Amino acid sequence: MSQDANIAGSTDWREKTVFTTGEVAEICQISQQTVIRCFDSGKLKGFRVPGSKFRRIPREALMEFMEAHQIPLETLGGGKRRILVVDDDPDIVDMLVEILDADGRFDVKSASNGFDAGALSHSFKPEIILLDFMLPDINGNVVCQRIRENPELTKTKIIVVSGAADKNEVESLLAAGADEFVQKPFEVDKLLGRIFELLAV
Repeated sequence: MSQDANIAGSTDWREKTVFTTGEVAEICQISQQTVIRCFDSGKLKGFRVPGSKFRRIPREALMEFMEAHQIPLETLGGGKRRILVVDDDPDIVDMLVEILDADGRFDVKSASNGFDAGALSHSFKPEIILLDFMLPDINGNVVCQRIRENPELTKTKIIVVSGAADKNEVESLLAAGADEFVQKPFEVDKLLGRIFELLAV
């Protein structure tokens, strides 16, 4: 049996960051040959171990493959939904991060300005961005536009959370690519409900 073969009895994948083709086959409930074909065709991203023919698949690439083929992420253990909180008010950030962490279903990161939001969006690839309209460097419209221009973030949903936007500004945010506008102050339960509605789309 090769090193790429399935590892019997391994069922808890939560701490694993790189997978063999056999492990991917077990997680996705498909044959190892199918995994290898997807890898070789570029449908499943990864790398070869230097000096060998063994294929390895990073966790992020596996999650993208599973999402693309509608394979439940729960098999990976946790399968938390990725949320990025962007606000320059540390009290708001702390509150939202605390609420989302306590819920247990989210992997949460935060940024306090548009530049950091862009960098984190590129590396973290959030499924939802909770975005303040007024940021110290750029406004929400610009952040929305940059997210929408990134082909790797086409599935990312943007909820603008602000207390300082009038009707025209809300319309411009939606035109720039925001999916939802939530007025501050907001009810936490309603915000969580809207997050899950957008994640289900």
